[in-house]
Amino acid sequence: MKEELNILVQAQYPLIYLITPEEERAEQAIEKIAKDNAEYKRVFVWTVTRGMVEYGQPRQSTQHNTVSPEAAIEWTTRQKEGGIYIFKDLHPFIEGPVITRWLRDAIASFKGSDKVIILMSPVQTLPIELEKEVVVLDYPLPNLAELNQVLSSRLAIGKTKRLDTETREKLLKAALGLTKDEAEKVYRKAQVKAGRLTGEEVNIVLSEKKQLIRRNGILEYIEEDETIDSVGGLEELKRWLTQRSNAFTERAREYGLPQPKGMLILGVPGCGKSLIAKTTSRLWGLPLLRLDMGRVYDGSTVGRSEANLRNALKTAESISPVILFIDELDKAFAGGGGSGDSDGGTSGRIFGSFLTWMQEKKSPVFVMATANRVERLPGEFLRKGRFDEIFFVDLPNSAERQDIFGIHLGKRRSEISRFDLEQLTKVSDGFSGAEIEQAIIAAMYDAFAQDREFTQLDIIAAIKATLPLSRTMTEQVTALRDWAGQRARPASASVAEYQRLEF
Repeated sequence: MKEELNILVQAQYPLIYLITPEEERAEQAIEKIAKDNAEYKRVFVWTVTRGMVEYGQPRQSTQHNTVSPEAAIEWTTRQKEGGIYIFKDLHPFIEGPVITRWLRDAIASFKGSDKVIILMSPVQTLPIELEKEVVVLDYPLPNLAELNQVLSSRLAIGKTKRLDTETREKLLKAALGLTKDEAEKVYRKAQVKAGRLTGEEVNIVLSEKKQLIRRNGILEYIEEDETIDSVGGLEELKRWLTQRSNAFTERAREYGLPQPKGMLILGVPGCGKSLIAKTTSRLWGLPLLRLDMGRVYDGSTVGRSEANLRNALKTAESISPVILFIDELDKAFAGGGGSGDSDGGTSGRIFGSFLTWMQEKKSPVFVMATANRVERLPGEFLRKGRFDEIFFVDLPNSAERQDIFGIHLGKRRSEISRFDLEQLTKVSDGFSGAEIEQAIIAAMYDAFAQDREFTQLDIIAAIKATLPLSRTMTEQVTALRDWAGQRARPASASVAEYQRLEF
């Protein structure tokens, strides 16, 4: 990105929009670009509090009587020498007709000159009049080399002067996705809390990183205590995931394997789709970020929803390799393929942006999505190449229900030999894993109210009192099975084996 910015400055592009929350780091990069040019360009910085001030001047100084954005833009047009003019946080003013006109006049006057205006802001706000005139760039978060400089500077003033290669790598990777200032603060916090920086302080850095991700409000850092063994059945799906547990390692790249893109898990509600997504994080040893699409949509200002999605995806990419979990994809993008008239086209733009990102992303972000209603998904999601595989999770068969009973009873009692799992399996035909768990919980509540231990009969009574989803929504389940029979891979080993033999 720095090379691209340098090329644009040298090519005399008059207006550049740089999206970044790291003002100081971006300013330093722009100053270096100015110095590296054959003809040195002076760098000026505008803020609404100080007006236009030459870069490097004392912060308390105010010059040129350019506090108002109109006066500042006019001042740039009157300069005879070339220069780079950085406007910080102009986005609250830019949609005003006067500011838009001044910028267009400045662009026209800059032709053939060495003047460049760089709009620097953490959010993107552009009026239609400027869309054809501006180049938009995202300034990337620090890479490992830049974070290494931050870590080295902290080590120089701490008790730990040197780190072995493995420990240093852990501390650096733990800080990926943070800004330079954020990384410096978490390293400083680790030093203060532990007295030094060692590999054991990685958890301190990671815990602070989770807080920073939560601050985003759109991404949620999920920690799952359950392992993939806690999921009953779905052996074919588990086998597929286990095969790819080392898919993001350098050894896989050297072997010639491409990085996995993602997977879509379709199925009946309550059959373990979300749990398998969460437990994959532990199986693969990767962080799990949940993308809340409900929080992406923000109607407060035009373009805010798109900016929310861009920032969330950029954060996920910066800490990759990572699993990006989108639960109930069918609800998140149900209106993406329609006209979008009800929300001014926001759903369509969000949907298009997400599809483009999935197709073009190079970073190791594995998208793990679940859905219940396949008919609500736009067809673009289901075409080959978007996901590595589409799995269908059906209602558990008898063997899987027996496993599920064993898992849930084993969580609650150390000794489960007193329960007849085969009988429970027979009476729970048509039940999902979630419904089996709730039946056990209901039986426990009944027994607890009578101050006694729950029994086999309590569980059977709870099952008999429950009308499973497979009966209340028979048409929906049947339609989903019919669709998945020819278009998705079965998650259960028995069904997958039957299809292989049939083929």
